[in-house]
Amino acid sequence: MAGYGIVSAPRPLDVSPHPVPAALEAVHAGFPSVAQDYFTGDFSLDENLIIHPDTTFVVSVAGDSMEGAGIFDGDILIVDRSLRPRPDDIVIAAVDGELTVKRLAQDRQGGLFLHPENAAYPDIRLDPGDDMMVWGVVIGNYHWQCSRAQYGRPAVAGTDSPAQAAAQSPRRDLP
Repeated sequence: MAGYGIVSAPRPLDVSPHPVPAALEAVHAGFPSVAQDYFTGDFSLDENLIIHPDTTFVVSVAGDSMEGAGIFDGDILIVDRSLRPRPDDIVIAAVDGELTVKRLAQDRQGGLFLHPENAAYPDIRLDPGDDMMVWGVVIGNYHWQCSRAQYGRPAVAGTDSPAQAAAQSPRRDLP
């Protein structure tokens, strides 16, 4: 990765674990199984998803350039700055002063480029003289499955508030 720096962490993520109940059995994504009423205890999302709290931050996604990787507009990404970026990692990079999320890729000659996971967007070719810095490696992605659940949550800094998002979304309650 010669010629490309890693930006130091702007601010560590403040992590205070909040355990939730953990089910004893795995849920089947194929055929349903008999429901179980047993729980194994508590499970902390932050303790299990954030490996390096001092170098981890979250960022929300704006746009559709990474839909092919399962990253959608409004998703929340967990980014670890302590990991050295490697080809095929999805990274947060600053290119000419603007942040973007893309897959770090390498061509046959060893040159690096940022690859969107949406054919509507071009690759971003990188030359050693370009102003590009990798801010961190994306280690996880949270995608809301129930849109009304996200409206009561605080917005990630730099995004619209949940109230603004709710006002812009059509309401589709079932009778």
